[in-house]
Amino acid sequence: MVLAASRRVLARVLVAAAAAAVVSCGNDDPGPAFVVGAGDAVESRVLAEIYAGALARTGLRVAVQPELGQRADYLAALDAGRVALVGEHTGELLAFYDSGSAARTPSAVIQDLNRSLPEGLVVSDPADGTDLRPRVLVTAEAARRDDLDSVAELAPRCGELRAGLAPAPDLLRVPGATPVTGCDFAGATPLPDATALRNALLDNSVQAGVVGGPSALTASATEGLTVLTDGEYALRAQNVIPVFRKGLLDDQRLEKLNYVAGELTTDELVEMIRRVRDGATAGEVARGWLDTHGL
Repeated sequence: MVLAASRRVLARVLVAAAAAAVVSCGNDDPGPAFVVGAGDAVESRVLAEIYAGALARTGLRVAVQPELGQRADYLAALDAGRVALVGEHTGELLAFYDSGSAARTPSAVIQDLNRSLPEGLVVSDPADGTDLRPRVLVTAEAARRDDLDSVAELAPRCGELRAGLAPAPDLLRVPGATPVTGCDFAGATPLPDATALRNALLDNSVQAGVVGGPSALTASATEGLTVLTDGEYALRAQNVIPVFRKGLLDDQRLEKLNYVAGELTTDELVEMIRRVRDGATAGEVARGWLDTHGL
């Protein structure tokens, strides 16, 4: 009897877990759910929950499929129809589908991205308020000495400098070295994280640093360093954007995705990533964000 009771409890737990994976908003349609995929990064899961939650509030039956691996893995799942939508960055998505594109500004990146997408995949509006480009850093001393405020001002010196390259935690990853247009460094040293990059800059083993996302995600490690501005897009634009299978969403639901794009900002996304890093669930922080913005 104890074994049978345990089995019943386990069955109830499994049923509840399966139900929790499907986000619904009063839709009794028994058909298959619209599956939003997420890679392994915290950012990817947060974006998946935002898009899934927004679409669920239109009455669409939605499920989130997490832990699909890296970019090549979840885009393969999208291409094969195992998922219907994933969140991405415009520039990185363009590089994946068209490595030869020279587009750098937000509008040029979107133009080339729309041309390069495989048949059957489309994007909606990018979140213009998000800027997930890597940041170029130098020490405060070097910035004062060489009068550096921007990547453009650094460019003439790049050939004399060794750069340290570090990922930003919990973001969609950029494969390989980050190109900085007009800035050909004398060499590059991959580093495991922003703390190691800070140490390398301070001991002058590297003279410039490239961290793979907003410096707000690495604020404690990069405190006291100077973040160079990049108004000319030496680093390719990286705005959040959903990519999805064509023909699965009607105008009402496409409009909902565009509403999300109009509200999401870099600071809000960074804060949601931090909250998940600190123990909140991605679904919880996404619901809070959607409620705050009336979505």
